[in-house]
Amino acid sequence: MARGLRRGRERIVVGLDVGTTKVACLVANVFDSEIEIIGMGTAPSRGLDKGVVVDIGRTIQSIRKAVEEAENMADVKIKSVYVGIAGQHIRSINTTGTVAITHPGRVIKKSDIRRVIEAAKAIPVPPDMQLIHVIPRQYKVDGQEGITDPEGMTGTRLEVDVHLVLGSVTAVRNLVRCINYLGIQVNQIVLQPLASSLAVLSSAEKELGVVLLDIGGGTTDISIYKGGDIWFSKVIPVAGQHITNDITVGLQTPIEEAERIKKEYGTCLVDSVDDNERIRIATIGGDGWKEVSRKRLAKIIEARVEEILDLAMEEVENAGYKDIVPGGLVITGGTALLDGIVEFAQARYGLPARRGQIPQGIHGLRDIVESPIYATAIGLLKYAVEFDGLTSPPREIRGGWLAKVLDWLKAVLWGG
Repeated sequence: MARGLRRGRERIVVGLDVGTTKVACLVANVFDSEIEIIGMGTAPSRGLDKGVVVDIGRTIQSIRKAVEEAENMADVKIKSVYVGIAGQHIRSINTTGTVAITHPGRVIKKSDIRRVIEAAKAIPVPPDMQLIHVIPRQYKVDGQEGITDPEGMTGTRLEVDVHLVLGSVTAVRNLVRCINYLGIQVNQIVLQPLASSLAVLSSAEKELGVVLLDIGGGTTDISIYKGGDIWFSKVIPVAGQHITNDITVGLQTPIEEAERIKKEYGTCLVDSVDDNERIRIATIGGDGWKEVSRKRLAKIIEARVEEILDLAMEEVENAGYKDIVPGGLVITGGTALLDGIVEFAQARYGLPARRGQIPQGIHGLRDIVESPIYATAIGLLKYAVEFDGLTSPPREIRGGWLAKVLDWLKAVLWGG
């Protein structure tokens, strides 16, 4: 359960998105299922590479700046956060568990649900990996499929299909260490694609079948939903920062200038740009200016966007899900703001596509945070509300990483 300041029936919850290019911190009042954003802070991300901490000191500085901005705006002291995690170290597995029901009357109890989930979790996990999420997709009672809550039903055999998400022990611990250093508790580590889906996907899309592409700075997070549940998740290490780097090299301009012209003049629809259109950009060294063709800029961007989307859709196809997503593609993350990316995806893959939109039930600073840039941070707030005990019982069973760390400390300090 989220911990923090109480205001009557209200609670304070905080979502912290520690990405490759930015850190975003959102503070919200939660009243029933309504989320009112009362504070936000952002900072350039320093010390991360493709979602993984590579410099603890610089990462702490970036987190501190974003947190302090959010605290000052909301006039609260942040004590705990829900934090998103991504990176190429993330792995996902779909597996099943089965148990027999032996009670008198064969009535399924909560203890049976816990047993069957434990059975599904009983797979070999490499010592350098840990469970982050165990997400039940559906239950089966004596072969009957599509059951979301089997408690109280009768049967002799209970099965569960689960989606397991694993992450690097080192990556998780280093991220938690950076946050704990600031005196802030981590309530829950949450997979970033899962958080983003809560912010931008409708229940109808999840039911029908949809691919969510969260294209951030350092990574592109892929998740597939069908029948209301997550079926597949994957992280690839190519995203918006690579577009900026390509512009830097292709047009021989500083990285900051490349980022600026990407946002102001960038498009991935080459044919939409006039052949004679020119733009003025800074030269390397920052002591001069030059004119370049905007169509040349578009060609650079289009090539990298094509690669990012092709790599993502290749993962979808390799997983065998390309033909079960009639809801098409929903694109979020900072790169979703790139001109033409939705139209490019529609034309290339023959699927419906749209940018992710912030859901209903979000109030306060909505005009500021409705950008896809904040999808993960808003999703973390919704995770706290929907899955972690504020308004409804969680469907997700936690991976228990915090308990493992405490057990390890106990063994080291007190010999077990």
